[in-house]
Amino acid sequence: MRAEWWDMHGRYLEITFRRGEPIAAYLYLPRLENEKSCRVQKMGQGMIVDLSEEGRPLGIEILSPQKVSPAMINEILAKYSLPPLGEKEAAPLAAAM
Repeated sequence: MRAEWWDMHGRYLEITFRRGEPIAAYLYLPRLENEKSCRVQKMGQGMIVDLSEEGRPLGIEILSPQKVSPAMINEILAKYSLPPLGEKEAAPLAAAM
């Protein structure tokens, strides 16, 4: 993906459903072109942060989206000095509950 795409669209939350049940989610964070995850850090209850080689967060994997609230995600974002999820950004979580 090109850096311009990420800059234009910013971050977004994607939830995967199987047979109507949420099975996983991922919060995509803006990243540079060709930037890849080099390591992960477990955070909170069933969440994993993908980190770049420099330690910049690239995304948050949510293993049980029905058990995660926007506040829990915002705690992780705050640890990396990132702005909290807005109401529209967090809307997919409501569908998972």
